[in-house]
Amino acid sequence: MSTASSTSAPAPTGGAAPTGAPGRLPPAFDPRHAPLVGVDAHLPAVPLAWQTEAALRQRFAAAPQWEPELRREPRFSDRPPTQAAVLLPLVLREELTVLLTERTTHLSTHSGQVAFPGGKRDPEDVDAAATALREAHEEVGLDAAYVQVLGCLPVYATGTGFQVTPVVALVDPAAPLRPNPYEVADIFEVPLRFLLDPTHHERHSYEWNGMQREWFAMPYQDGARQHYIWGATAGMLRNFYRFMQVPLA
Repeated sequence: MSTASSTSAPAPTGGAAPTGAPGRLPPAFDPRHAPLVGVDAHLPAVPLAWQTEAALRQRFAAAPQWEPELRREPRFSDRPPTQAAVLLPLVLREELTVLLTERTTHLSTHSGQVAFPGGKRDPEDVDAAATALREAHEEVGLDAAYVQVLGCLPVYATGTGFQVTPVVALVDPAAPLRPNPYEVADIFEVPLRFLLDPTHHERHSYEWNGMQREWFAMPYQDGARQHYIWGATAGMLRNFYRFMQVPLA
């Protein structure tokens, strides 16, 4: 692949899988060192005028016809499908940002990775938004009173068997946050304009156990620190880009 468009989209990967699972990545795998096979600089960035609160409300009120680029990762777990949801939180600053977390390194799945607040659906959750809001409160202390849900993106199926619904929402920047120290090592924000500009969308590929794995990455340099966004989180952000780039009628 190169910077020209590809006929097949990469399937983002990441997270843990049972020992011996054919599609898992090696235990000490670092996605930063995987070969770079392309950057999507040929694609247009989403205009800033489409990234405002008013424009987002209009877009979700009358959603355009579009298709997600990524729907599922190659399965590398035999676990039954599990319903889950994440919050894709757009913080209402002068220019909107996306709130993300870095998971603690001792967790059994996706440890140390950048993620949206979210998790599996509980029986009492009435819908995906309820799951996303409950999980965001549990993980980062975000109270639902500071959140306005705009709508949902299509389900994204992870290699570990989760059927994830991304719930897009606006977040009051005055919202107090209290990260759960067991699950969350860090909370940070990335400018929405950065994530909706495909010049920052890298394509990576890696062969392991006879399988070729491909994924998107969106490394964000925050001063001296790099936040490495990849795998399922980058895949859902890529779908959000595809949703945002479609002109409204």
